[in-house]
Amino acid sequence: MYRERLELTDKVAVVTGGARGIGLAAATALHEMGATVVLADVLDELGAKSAASFGVDGPAVEYVHLDVRDHQAVGAVFDTVVARFGALDVVVTSAGVASHTPALEVTPDEWQRVLDVNLNGSFWCAREAGRRMGAGGSIVAIGSMSGEIANAPQAQAAYNASKGGVHLMVRSLAVEFAQAGVRINAVAPGYVATDLTADGVPADWIADWRRRTPMDRLARPEEVASVVAFLASEAASYMTGSVVLVDGGYTTW
Repeated sequence: MYRERLELTDKVAVVTGGARGIGLAAATALHEMGATVVLADVLDELGAKSAASFGVDGPAVEYVHLDVRDHQAVGAVFDTVVARFGALDVVVTSAGVASHTPALEVTPDEWQRVLDVNLNGSFWCAREAGRRMGAGGSIVAIGSMSGEIANAPQAQAAYNASKGGVHLMVRSLAVEFAQAGVRINAVAPGYVATDLTADGVPADWIADWRRRTPMDRLARPEEVASVVAFLASEAASYMTGSVVLVDGGYTTW
């Protein structure tokens, strides 16, 4: 009984930001649990390569171009998914950008870009999914522990504000969508060892992050993806409006 509740056989999932990082790990977890998966991203070459890497065994995995800042494009992609696969059961909003510019130096364009992708993009995806999902649908937003705390040593007011907005959006939509039987939750990761982290973050920051984390390491993408897959499944059927921290204990002190 319990194992079956974790399965996603015959479910159809869209993962934004699915070309790499947490999004790709989430797509992999959903696929292994039986879901057909559509990777949606703006990184066309990488997205197509990631989709092809799943091979031909198991449910289908496809790639589609999607800029989540465009609410009409979001609706059109979801309509295409429903027309092609017959349903839209799971949506994971993993598309995101970061900014480490101090508040006194951040430009209006940079501030707006972070909010447009992280917060507005998550809202457009959640709203358009809610319009198309039937009872049992599950939306999982990728928030951040940065939506609950102010980080150190880096300055990232724009990012923190965007993720805090995602968390409150999830709680608000959970109330609105419950009548239709659609659940929405958020996963709030701590620091995750992705290619972007390895390539774009100073080593002294990573050392400081580890020092502040009781488990003394960064998360692996699959550790976040496991929680995403759980929230997407019937095993989490009485969870909605939750923000689940996956941070190695960072926010406990």
